[in-house]
Amino acid sequence: MASSSPPPAKRRREGEPSPPLSALEKSSPVVVLAHGAGAPSSSDWMVRWKEMLGKALHAVEVITFDYPYISGGKRKAPPKAEKLVEFHSDVVRKAAAKYPGHPLILAGKSMGSRVSCMVANEEGVRPSAVVCLGYPLKLGTIIRDETLLQLSVPVMFVQGGKDGLCPLEKLVAVSEKMKCTTRLYVIDGSDHSFKIAKKLLRSSGLTQDEAEDLAVQAIAKFVSNVINER
Repeated sequence: MASSSPPPAKRRREGEPSPPLSALEKSSPVVVLAHGAGAPSSSDWMVRWKEMLGKALHAVEVITFDYPYISGGKRKAPPKAEKLVEFHSDVVRKAAAKYPGHPLILAGKSMGSRVSCMVANEEGVRPSAVVCLGYPLKLGTIIRDETLLQLSVPVMFVQGGKDGLCPLEKLVAVSEKMKCTTRLYVIDGSDHSFKIAKKLLRSSGLTQDEAEDLAVQAIAKFVSNVINER
């Protein structure tokens, strides 16, 4: 006896609205990950963290890009962070339009995290959270806290315990003045790019990958909590 074939799937007509997202699909964020001042999105660091964040956050996509001053193999000095906001905002708005209904997470390395915070303060940009990977709080003797104090969305700081650009006690003091929810995760013994000296790794019993993976899992927990509270 021949078995009957299942009915063919109905094709969605052009212009017909897409079916509503399931609860699982709605919890999959789109992440816009910005690079730091000295290396583009194709750097080993950015490629590695893009992959780690995508897997841990179950992201629908992790979008990376190059700021104009460094795109196409150029090696110009970075402009002031404020001059990058318009370009960055355009990338973020396109990402949000591409994945309507999905939580939007802004993330960045060093300078990219600072610009991400500026973008989060822009009118019409509605991220669920910002993840700062090595926020460059200190410039010489200046503590650059103006942008952070304006934020109204949850922010997570992942910082190196030996990061000279962000003394932890200064960041904690700024966080206490911020009006949004903040979370701090410290990678003990690491520098601005989260690199840990071999001697410290041996004493901790961890590898570099394991230390970074713990940080990524903390980010995933933070993002999940933010999304579930929406």
